[in-house]
Amino acid sequence: MAVPFALIALVTVVDIVTPPDVHLGPFLVAAPALAASFSGPHMTACVGAVAVLAQSVVAAGHTGVSDLNHTYQIVALILISAFVTFFAHLRERNALAVTQLRSVAEAAQRVVLRPLPVRSGPLRIASVYLAAEAEAQIGGDLYAAARTGDGTRLIIGDVRGKGLSAIGEAASVLGAFHALSRQESRLPDLVARLEASVAPAQNFAVHGGDGDDDEDLAESFVTAAVLDVPDDGAELHLVSCGHPPPLLLRGGEAIPLHVRTPSPPLGLAHLVVTEHMTETFTFGVGDTLLLYTDGVIESRDRSGVFYPLRERAASRCGQAPERLLKSLCADLVRHAGGRLGDDAALVAIERLPAQG
Repeated sequence: MAVPFALIALVTVVDIVTPPDVHLGPFLVAAPALAASFSGPHMTACVGAVAVLAQSVVAAGHTGVSDLNHTYQIVALILISAFVTFFAHLRERNALAVTQLRSVAEAAQRVVLRPLPVRSGPLRIASVYLAAEAEAQIGGDLYAAARTGDGTRLIIGDVRGKGLSAIGEAASVLGAFHALSRQESRLPDLVARLEASVAPAQNFAVHGGDGDDDEDLAESFVTAAVLDVPDDGAELHLVSCGHPPPLLLRGGEAIPLHVRTPSPPLGLAHLVVTEHMTETFTFGVGDTLLLYTDGVIESRDRSGVFYPLRERAASRCGQAPERLLKSLCADLVRHAGGRLGDDAALVAIERLPAQG
């Protein structure tokens, strides 16, 4: 706030010591205009009042306040100060609205995308969500974990599209996952029930909706990887619904867990006759499993090169989940030039030795 007042003082002193036929008063409008860019209406009005007072002092020291030229300058300064004060009021009101919307978005994020537990049985878990939009808190990417009687179930997914419809679809899938994880003992049955949670919204859009939003909803689907990690043993069970394969970090390598029989994305199973197949992979003590959405591997640098997640993850084998994700996220943002083209989510799970 010292800058506008210093500007007023400088212009006033220079204007007083210059000849009367030199008029520097118009430069005083810069002070309230500058104040309006970062302060509220009250401070802007105060700066404008001081500028008007300074212009009056200059006029009195030269040819008098009644001089027509000085009168016009004072009137113009009053009008401009009033205008920028009103502008500051609008900016402050809009800033308050943005703050309120951000708080609502943060609350929605906590409700929809619940934080994953740091520990779940013998598993140590870390997660991160990178929004493509600077002001966004959550988009169409999703992840969740649920504790069952003898292990941990996890899901990571990506809703087609963006905006509120994608967030609503993500909330629907996450809600169904949390509600059904303990009810369905078999992983294929859980995935089938998750498929049913996506399909009703499509049927409503196809038969009862209209407009572009309904067409987007009718074409919506969710790629997902759903996993069971038993507490005992050294394995994991995976059903992949059109999602990028998880990476198993072991011995300096990042091994993609490709399934032989992938299922269609959630919401598209009605288009084909299919049965969700579970595949089992080794997941022993000291191994780390990296789950991610396509916003990670489809991120490009300035030359159009995709982010080499497998190579970058392999070079970080042995790191704890929290450190691994922190390092990968920093590397990903650098690769993308500071701005991602799509939301990105990552989950790292490390199997620890069983506690005696």
